Amino acid sequence: MITYNEPIRTIKLDTPHTSYVLGVLDGGFLLNLYYGRRLPDDDLWSLSNRLPSASFSPSDPEYPHFSQDASPMEYPTNGRGDFRVSALSVRCADGNSVTDMRYVSHRVFPGKPDLPGLPHLYAADDSLCDTLEVTMRDPYTGVEAVLVYTVFNDCDAISKHVRLTNRGELPVKLERALSSCVDLPSMKYDLITLWGRHAKERQFERRPLAHGLQGIRSKRGSSSHNQNPFAALAETGATETTGEVYGFNLVYSGNFTLTAEVDHNATTRVVMGIEPTDFCWALAPGESFVTPEAVHVFSAEGLGGMSRVFHRCYGEHLIRGRWKTEKRPLLINSWEAAYFDFDTEKLISFAARAKELGIGMLVMDDGWFGKRNNDKSSLGDWFVNEDKLDLGRLIDTVHGMGLKFGIWYEPEMISPDSELYREHPDWCVHVPGRTPSIARHQYVLDVSREDVRENVFGQIRAVMGRYPIDYVKWDFNRNISEAASATLPAERQGEFFHRFVLGTYELQDRLIREFPDLLFENCSGGGGRFDPGMLYYSPQIWASDNTDPIERLNIQFGTSLCYPASSVGAHVSACTRTGYRTKGDVALWGTFGYELDPNKLSDGDREIVKEQIAEYHKYYDLIRGGDLFRLICPWDDPFVCAWSFVSRDKREALVTLVRTLRQEETLLHLKLQGLRPDAIYTVEETGEKYSGALLMYAGLEMTGNPWDDGESCKVHLIAE
Repeated sequence: MITYNEPIRTIKLDTPHTSYVLGVLDGGFLLNLYYGRRLPDDDLWSLSNRLPSASFSPSDPEYPHFSQDASPMEYPTNGRGDFRVSALSVRCADGNSVTDMRYVSHRVFPGKPDLPGLPHLYAADDSLCDTLEVTMRDPYTGVEAVLVYTVFNDCDAISKHVRLTNRGELPVKLERALSSCVDLPSMKYDLITLWGRHAKERQFERRPLAHGLQGIRSKRGSSSHNQNPFAALAETGATETTGEVYGFNLVYSGNFTLTAEVDHNATTRVVMGIEPTDFCWALAPGESFVTPEAVHVFSAEGLGGMSRVFHRCYGEHLIRGRWKTEKRPLLINSWEAAYFDFDTEKLISFAARAKELGIGMLVMDDGWFGKRNNDKSSLGDWFVNEDKLDLGRLIDTVHGMGLKFGIWYEPEMISPDSELYREHPDWCVHVPGRTPSIARHQYVLDVSREDVRENVFGQIRAVMGRYPIDYVKWDFNRNISEAASATLPAERQGEFFHRFVLGTYELQDRLIREFPDLLFENCSGGGGRFDPGMLYYSPQIWASDNTDPIERLNIQFGTSLCYPASSVGAHVSACTRTGYRTKGDVALWGTFGYELDPNKLSDGDREIVKEQIAEYHKYYDLIRGGDLFRLICPWDDPFVCAWSFVSRDKREALVTLVRTLRQEETLLHLKLQGLRPDAIYTVEETGEKYSGALLMYAGLEMTGNPWDDGESCKVHLIAE
């Protein structure tokens, strides 16, 4: 709900449990008066009072008692006296970068607008959300900023983006065009982020705010393994279940920034959007630029409460298509089973064994195209290697067994040793006169170019249109260097990174529109593009190339701070660190599948796999539709971690515990969460009965179960 109080000029945005309040001062200064627990009040002007600014901070001559540098500016700009980090900086035609946005008007309407060419949250029905558009304008340049906010009536999420239009008579350049700013009246927060690297993605890190700048960013051309476009501010002492937490996530897959700045008054500003390094966007008169969408969540119920809002929001308002609700097939992927060493008969043998086990889909990974027998050639040559593979017979045979069939692509890359590169060497991302860097024996293909996209998609369509393929895994296996495009003039090279991401989005959108029944999974060397931008196109993302179940715990717990279990690509592999039971229990958290040679399973392991597949079907709806509770996090306890999924009606729960490191016998009463205190729950495995109150406040007795390193157990609870 969005309301406007005309006499006091405040705009109030309410979700079920939160309020976000704006105020318009004389002079058109737009302030962020409040964001937090839902309030009944409209008049929050007292909250705008801040300590005086330093004597060196200037003020507008017409409003001498107002200082931007000491005020909670809603969309702060550069060069007019606010010396904190800004959200917008426009380079004028005369060369200066002074920017000054003032309120002009606003409007409120039901529903949510689309963002053409960009991923974004959506609402299936206009009654599910309301949108506010605040129009601001710089009177000097004529640049207009429309701040767009959507509040969702079924969850405590607010989305924000900005539409910038040059209404002036001269061209300008956007040098900083961020999506969001929030000013908070305290610095008593911890900054929580997800750092990582290849095979070690989304590792939890928490540190207290300090005066000055802290934050995260990517300059790699993708959201990256190294930092995820998510962060949270948790009040000092906040836990999984208690305390106030603000969550921020950018619906974008390219270079991003999130900066928290604590100023001299001990207030905190958080800005988020496209990373300004190497960004510059030219706007001729009449042209517009739309920023990516930012998603904000506030929870007074700790980190767990914040996460569950993100999960529900993304499950209902981000993930799209047939596979949003339809049960997804359990798959086996050929990569760790065969790498490049496969042919038609070997893959048919995989399918036959998979059928016996109850697996529903065979995925043929890298190595099926061009002359691809290793990672040194053929990216860009998306035609079947018929010397290696009879794809038609393979798919017919797999489908004849009752299995679905999937295939791997890496469309944004090109090998120097490829027909495409020999024909179009200028299609790779490069700077003329410089030798392009190479990684994994490949260059990046310039998908910011329309002719390149047409070629790539034409090749994909030729295969997908000829063969009945049910699933595509889309990979991206290097970062971007020498960022430039041969088709952009010198003055627009700063647009390359964003145009590249827009090109990727266009390709993925065309794929799912032309093949709407396709199950689509994104990947980037594992989890290098695990972001909400990718989730808009694919309902699941391969979480990491690391399939070690113990190391996966940190990855999956970290991922769960923001992203729902239904999106987390997780497989059982042949890794020898633990037994198959633990591998299955950990992978059951996500999409679940297998990454191994089924012909090499022992008889005992085959029986365990069959049990796991039965559990996949048994718990499918509970895991994908229920609420996740992180009971013991790996960053809090070196010996054990635990989690549970609880159905929305609280009648069913699945609890999983993994012993990560053996220790001397100690009592473990695992306190559950999210149950009905007055309900009686039966432990399916033993028949024991406990009240929800006992399970949550006293705990479920788990001492010594499991005992050894790498062992796990599950407890299934059903309410009477």
